[in-house]
Amino acid sequence: MLSELYISNLAIIDSLQLTFAPGFNALTGETGAGKSIIIDAVSTLLGGRADADLVRTGAEAARVEGVFVLAPEARAGIAGLLQEHGLDEDTGSLILTREIKRNGRHLCRVNGRAVTLSVFTQVGEHLVDIHGQSEHLSLLRVKEHLEFLDRYGNLLEQRASVAGLVRTLRQVREELASLRRDERELARRSDMLQYQVREIEDAGLKSGEEEQLTTERRLLVNAERLSTLANDVFQKLSGGGEEQGSVVDLLQGVLEDLGELARLDPQAAAHQKLVEEASYQLDDLAHTLRDYRETIEANPQRLLALDDRLDLIHNLKRKYGSTVADVLRYGEEKAQELYAITHNEERIAGLEKEEARLLVEAGASAAALSAARRAAGEGLASAVEAELHDLSMAKARFAVDVSWKPDPSGLVVDGTTYAFDTSGIDHVEFLISPNVGEPPKPLIKIASGGETSRLMLALKTVLANADRVPTLIFDEIDQGIGGRAGGVVGLKLWGLTSAHQVLCVTHLPQLACFGDVHLKVEKVENEGRTVTRVTELDEGARVDELSAMLGGPAGAARLQSAREMLDESVSVKRARPKAQPAAIQKRKR
Repeated sequence: MLSELYISNLAIIDSLQLTFAPGFNALTGETGAGKSIIIDAVSTLLGGRADADLVRTGAEAARVEGVFVLAPEARAGIAGLLQEHGLDEDTGSLILTREIKRNGRHLCRVNGRAVTLSVFTQVGEHLVDIHGQSEHLSLLRVKEHLEFLDRYGNLLEQRASVAGLVRTLRQVREELASLRRDERELARRSDMLQYQVREIEDAGLKSGEEEQLTTERRLLVNAERLSTLANDVFQKLSGGGEEQGSVVDLLQGVLEDLGELARLDPQAAAHQKLVEEASYQLDDLAHTLRDYRETIEANPQRLLALDDRLDLIHNLKRKYGSTVADVLRYGEEKAQELYAITHNEERIAGLEKEEARLLVEAGASAAALSAARRAAGEGLASAVEAELHDLSMAKARFAVDVSWKPDPSGLVVDGTTYAFDTSGIDHVEFLISPNVGEPPKPLIKIASGGETSRLMLALKTVLANADRVPTLIFDEIDQGIGGRAGGVVGLKLWGLTSAHQVLCVTHLPQLACFGDVHLKVEKVENEGRTVTRVTELDEGARVDELSAMLGGPAGAARLQSAREMLDESVSVKRARPKAQPAAIQKRKR
């Protein structure tokens, strides 16, 4: 809902901060006091047209800011849009700000972040409907009519079933289109894939092979050096020479001395054992190195073979992947693609059969959904006409038009093909005939002003539980209706607050008395300039305002009439639950 509205330097408003309550907010005041400017300010917040002429004389810019507190359901409805543009801060409120500069430049912000006017408008459409200014009215957007009808008829689950079949059909058609590409292109692709797959398969690569070959090559390249080093160590350990004995021989002398030492001092026996174990280990190492030396030999032919193999692996990696594993994986993927191409005709035949089956199955499901929509449309039309009767439009006729459009590539229904999307085959549009003898016309073509607002009130009353826009604003809804009808309208507006916040600008006291909150808009002079002020009225001030709205001679009788009107509205609201508007009750019976 719209919690707070801040307006500065807009028309005759210098600075104004409004706090709106949940429920029904009634705005009253003399003509020209600034009520329409407040509605224009909200319209500006919703991306509506905002000329530089709106900037207050003497100011460089006007600013409008609205704070919206969102219930979980309302937030869920807008979450995708906010996330798409990085605007979701996971809080329970949403702040929209728009600045209108005298130089013609505008600035739009959502939660403090600058956005384009297009994004700003899309966000606003989820938050408020202004009835009486059609550019912000969701019911005048034909694309919304199907959504309203499906929600009214509880058809969302049935529509989801159709959508699933349509998505499967589209996937089949996408694959068919891919397989039906130009045959020469497929032939060229097949030749290239055959070469690549054969090249990788002929190489006979094995995982880890490159590392093993690299290690073996390093040994072959350094064969002479390895043999020399192994021989040198062997000689030093065991061979010895004329000038110096081997390490093993020297250790034998050490053992003899330690043996003598141990006989004289038994504590030295441990040292003798340690040297003895070292002597055995070094003798084993000497024999191991001698055997290792014998295994080393230069093999130019093997080295050449290793170089050729490593060059092959390097060449394959350069073309198909950074590692042998990548090359093997690439080969498997291309083999699968080659298989699909070589079995193209077989796959196409299977997909064509699947497409034909889905066209019939999805067509039957869409036709069943269409029949349910037509039935729901009849119920919706009857309920709306009942509401219009209460709103002094007894002769108006409302209809829900459900039509199909032939399409050669569409879903099959009774042997004929019709255009479709994930919602089915229906084009849904609400039609109205305000006067006897006139054919039904689209809502956007009907008369404006109070007649439009009353029609929208009737629709909103019937569709209250289907409409997800949290805040409804009604302007000029009392045009052309009298006091008795004003009371009916007031009660219906109050009934909408079971699912919405309602703001209504009115001149009728019979309507205003149903407000949960009463705001008085008036013009005052401040330092030689005219400004707009808004006051929330307490009970006493409210009776005074309703009395003034009644007109006629002032006095105790008029005040008494206003008091009785307010008391009666309170009694009626207590006796009538919000969740059961009249039209819905009639439809249920």
